[in-house]
This record gives sequence, C-alpha cells and structure tokens, in this order.
Amino acid sequence: MNLFESNNKQDNSGPLAYRMRPVDLSDYVGQEHLVGKQGPLRRIIEEDRLHSFILYGPPGSGKTTLALLLAEKTKSHFDYLKAVTSGVTELRNIARDAQQRWDYYRQKTVVFVDEVHRFNKSQQDVLLPFVESGLFTLIGATTENPLYELNSALLSRMKIYVLNPLTPAEIEDLIKRALSDPVRGLGGQDVTLSDDALQEIIARSKGDARAALNILETACQIRSSKSGKLILEAQDIRETAGHFYINYDKKADHHYDTISAFIKSIRGSDPDAAIFWLAVMIHGGEDPLFIARRLVIHAAEDIGMADPQALQIAVSAFHATEVIGLPEARIPLAEATIYLATAPKSNSSKEAIDMALDYVRRLPSLQVPAHIADSSHSRSHLLGKGKGYLYPHSFGGYVKQDYMPPGLKPPTFYHPTENGQESRVREFLEWLKQRNNEAPRKNK
Repeated sequence: MNLFESNNKQDNSGPLAYRMRPVDLSDYVGQEHLVGKQGPLRRIIEEDRLHSFILYGPPGSGKTTLALLLAEKTKSHFDYLKAVTSGVTELRNIARDAQQRWDYYRQKTVVFVDEVHRFNKSQQDVLLPFVESGLFTLIGATTENPLYELNSALLSRMKIYVLNPLTPAEIEDLIKRALSDPVRGLGGQDVTLSDDALQEIIARSKGDARAALNILETACQIRSSKSGKLILEAQDIRETAGHFYINYDKKADHHYDTISAFIKSIRGSDPDAAIFWLAVMIHGGEDPLFIARRLVIHAAEDIGMADPQALQIAVSAFHATEVIGLPEARIPLAEATIYLATAPKSNSSKEAIDMALDYVRRLPSLQVPAHIADSSHSRSHLLGKGKGYLYPHSFGGYVKQDYMPPGLKPPTFYHPTENGQESRVREFLEWLKQRNNEAPRKNK
C-alpha cells in the first residue's frame, strides 16, 4: 500500500498532519495563485489535462498534497516514486509498463517523483526521452531550486509552479480545522487553544503546515490529562516545541536568497531590514565568517570612496568574528551592518576597475613609459628608465606629466560621485583638471 492508496481509504491512524491532508481542492489551504478559481493547477486537475511540471516550494507548502489530489482526479495510471529510494532500473520498468498500458488499453501514465532534486544526472538523463516522447507525464516535487538542481534539457520540457509558505491566516485556518474535525482531527477531544498559544504555533511554524500541525499534536500528547479536558497556553507550546524552527539551508536557495536580501538592504540604506536578515542568517546557523566576508566586499563595492572608513569597519568586524566566534560575534557583525547601511554609497571604485579591466583586455599591446618605469637599479639610466620623470613633491605636490602608455589617449575610468567624502575627491579632481588646462606641462 503506497501513500495514495492509504489516502483513498481514509487512513486516520497516522500523524495529525497526515490525517488532515485535504481530499478535495475545496479543502486545500494556500497557493491561491495556483489552485484558486482561475489558477492553472486547478484547471489542470479538474479537467484532467496534464502536462509535465515541477512543484517547487518550501517544506509544508502542499506539494505532495497537490499530487494526492491529482491522483484522485486523473484517469491516467498514477505511479509514485521517492527519489531517495528509486533508481534507474525502476524508472525503466515504469516506462516499459507505461508503454504496454498505452499499447493495450490506451491509458496514459503519470509519474510523480517526490524530492526529484535528489535524482542524479544519470537518473535525470533516463527520464528525458520518456518525457520528451510523451510516454508518461512527469510531475516532480522539490524544495530545492530546480534551475540549479535539474538538467537544462529536462527543465526545458517542463513547467515550474512555485509554491509559497502559507500565510499566518492560512496556518490559523489549518489549526482550527484540526481542532474542530471529529474524524480526522482533534475534534473528538476536549482541546482548547488560547489565542496566545495559537499565535505561538503560527510564529514557530514559519508558514509550514506540517510543522504547525506537528507542534499542535505534540503539545496535546505531552499535556494530555486524565480528565480528558486540555487547555493549551503559549507556555505549553514553547515547552513542547523547543527551539524556533527556521527553514534555512546553508547550501541552497535560502542561503543565497537571504544573503542577497541582506546585502541589498544595506545597499538600500535600510539598517532595520539589514539587521533582520542578519538575524535570520545567524539563527539559521549561517557561517559567521561568510557573513563577515560579504560585509567586506560590500564596503568596497557599494560604499567605497564615499566613506573609506567603511572598509576598515568591515575588515575589523571580520577579524573580530574570526577571533571570538558566535554568539559574541553577532555584536561586531551588527555594528558593521548598521554602519554600512547608514553610510553614503558609491560604487565608483568597482565601476572604475571593471572599466579598466575591459580596456586592458582590448589593448593590442602594452608598454610602460620609460620615464615612470623602475629606475631603482644603479644602471637603469642605460635603458632610459626614469629619464624625464618629474617628482611631484618638487613642484608643491603636483605636476602635470603623462602616466599612460605612449600613444594612448588618457581614458577616464574613475567618475567620483557627490556622495559623502567622495564629493571632496570630486572637487580635487576638478581643480586638477582646471589647473592642467591653464598651465599644461610636457615631460622633458
């Protein structure tokens, strides 16, 4: 008996989260953009008009539940596979059976693969010709970004439907359904959930329906009394649920999306949002040195000459994190984050080096002018090195001379902004330009 057969028989002996799976789209909670009245998946399921697609979303967002509902509705034969326990041989057997089923009964086959991202390249390659020929319709469910985890050839033949974490209101709806349902839920028990306890479950589940129902069921089991009457308060939820759950994978989407949100909040000068994402990463177990390295990069890339002190602050935070580690390192990381978020911004240094690198790559040849070449050797003068060099300090700190290779028109890579301290740099360069125009000087 597999997952789908158990669902058909209304097996109510499993965990609460399993028992409360909806048996119809009208019971499905969340993903309105997909299963609402005009949602694409609702039409696909109700009209039994299937194509190959990927369900991509966080744990507890309803991916497998949608597959269950689809299995109930489709007239096609439905095969269920779990990627972690299935191999190439099983895939080929399914394809063989699908071909025979079509040849003899004209019945189509739908193959649902849970955790499809766990299929390796060879397994994905086996799937490709079957999906391409239409021998069977493939539906995959994954918590990992399919753009990175699945072959491009396979992805090009499938649509991707993105599922979102459930909203607090949707989690609340699920919990109340579980408390009131006398058959599949806890309606047959005398359970009362205080408003504070309800909010505690919602906060701890972070949009994960399975996590919310598991927390509720665990609290009921631990706090059950002989009298049969059970009143759950927020403290009961905190004691039974333990640490706050957070869906954060240091090697997958949450890792890259969160650090992106962190840096963009700093770049956007929003210290509160930046501190929020810093807290998400620290709570999720992110490597603090990874965070510190990103701060150093950001200080140079996005603040740069507008506040050169920012780079020193970031480097200091990196070294402090390296020396003391968490949990104390959260403080210098927070200090650096706030400093960078509130600092004036300029990416002129990044723009300048990128332009210069592109310019250098396109040069047909490169020669260092003799007058600014190394003249430290006692016989450098025999090669003409250093001849004609004008020592700026002998001219009050500045003297006009050529510093670019012979024959190259001096390009302008650095364009200072008017932000922060860079405004003074801009004024200085404009003064130099004006002075050069007034009193040009050539190398001797």
